[in-house]
Amino acid sequence: MRFDADWMSRADGRILEHLAEAGPDTPKEMAESDRVRFSRQHINARCKTLVEYGLLVHLGNGVYDITRTGEQYLAGDLDARDLDPE
Repeated sequence: MRFDADWMSRADGRILEHLAEAGPDTPKEMAESDRVRFSRQHINARCKTLVEYGLLVHLGNGVYDITRTGEQYLAGDLDARDLDPE
């Protein structure tokens, strides 16, 4: 069971799942995938927020990847309400 924080949106879980499965990707490519189904602009904004909370890392050139913390959240081993922005 995942524990979401108030700052999270419905897109966040889909973004994290996509990156955990597909590997590093851009918001544009995520928007075109069947899993995420949100606009590129929304995905880009959410990725920036997920980086602030340590669930994603920005690799440069618009490419994001999931962190160990993000993997722990997906596994239900981490309560996102306990995360603070960096």
